[in-house]
Amino acid sequence: MDKKAKIYVAGHKGLVGSALVKVLKDAGYHNVIGRSHAEMDLQNQSQVLQFFENEKPEYVFLAAAKVGGIHANNTYPAEFIFSNLQIQNNIIDASHKFGVKKLCFLGSSCIYPKFAKQPMDEGQLLDGKLEPTNEPYAVAKIAGIVLCQSYNRQYGTNFISVMPTNLYGPGDNYHPENSHVLPALLRRFHEAKVQNLPEVVIWGTGKPLREFLYSEDMARACVFLMESYDVKGDPRGGEHVNVGSGIEVSIKELAETVKEVVGFEGKLVFDLTKPDGTPRKLLDVSKLHRMGWKHQVELKEGVRLAYEDYLTKL
Repeated sequence: MDKKAKIYVAGHKGLVGSALVKVLKDAGYHNVIGRSHAEMDLQNQSQVLQFFENEKPEYVFLAAAKVGGIHANNTYPAEFIFSNLQIQNNIIDASHKFGVKKLCFLGSSCIYPKFAKQPMDEGQLLDGKLEPTNEPYAVAKIAGIVLCQSYNRQYGTNFISVMPTNLYGPGDNYHPENSHVLPALLRRFHEAKVQNLPEVVIWGTGKPLREFLYSEDMARACVFLMESYDVKGDPRGGEHVNVGSGIEVSIKELAETVKEVVGFEGKLVFDLTKPDGTPRKLLDVSKLHRMGWKHQVELKEGVRLAYEDYLTKL
C-alpha cells in the first residue's frame, strides 16, 4: 500500500477498527477515513454506494460488524445474521464497483465447526456443524469469506479474508450482558472490587479453553497481510488466514488473570447452570507464522492495558 493512498476503515470506532486506525497512522498511513453510524448506515446500500462514489478509497478494511457474546447471540439471532450480511454485502460489492485495489474482510474464529480438530486450521471450514449459540453470526461470516472468494474468481479482485481469534483491548464493549468474556470479566471484577463483594460469579465450569489476541496485534496482522498477501489470480479465489496468538488458556485461568490485574481479593464461583459454549477453540496460526508475523502483546500485559482503558470510560 502506498503511504498516501486513501484507506477506508469500516467500523473505525469499534474495537478492531480503532486499533486499525491507530496502527495505520503509526505506520505512516495518514490518509485514513471513516464514517460514524450517524454519518452513514452501512446497512443502507444507496448510502454506501454514494460514499464510495464520492470518496473512492483505494484500500478497505471491513471491520464493521454486529458483535457480542453468548448471551447477545442467543437473544438477537436474527439481528446477528441479517445486519452482518447487509453490512458486508454492501461494502464488498461497492468495493468491486468502484475499483478498490484491495479489501481486507474480518471474520471470526466461530466460523469453524463446534468440534473441529484442534488447533483449527484454515482447511476445516465447513467440515462440521457449528456451535448453536452463535450459528447465525458464523453463517454470516462464512458468507463473507465466500463472497470475497467469488468476487475474486469472477471479477479478478484482490479481496482477502482474515479470521481473528477472541479479541480484546481499548475501545471494547463492556456491556454487562452483551459483551464478550474478557471485557465482561474486567467489568465484573472491577465492580466487585469497588463494592467490596466477597465473590464473583463466572458463567459455566471454567474449563473451556480459549485463545485471546490484543486488538492492536490484530490490527498489525491485518496491515501486514494487506501489504504482503495477494489472492488475485488464484482460481479458487484465495484462502482466508487465521490470526491469533496460538496460545490457549482456560476460562478459569483467564478469570484468575483478570482478578490479579484488577486487584480483586474475593473468591471465584462458577455457575454450572450457565452454558460453556464451545469446549475448546484454538486457531492454527502456522500459515501466518510462515508468512513472517507473530503477536507481540502477551495476555497479562494486554489485560493490564485493557483495564487501564476501561478505567478511562468510567
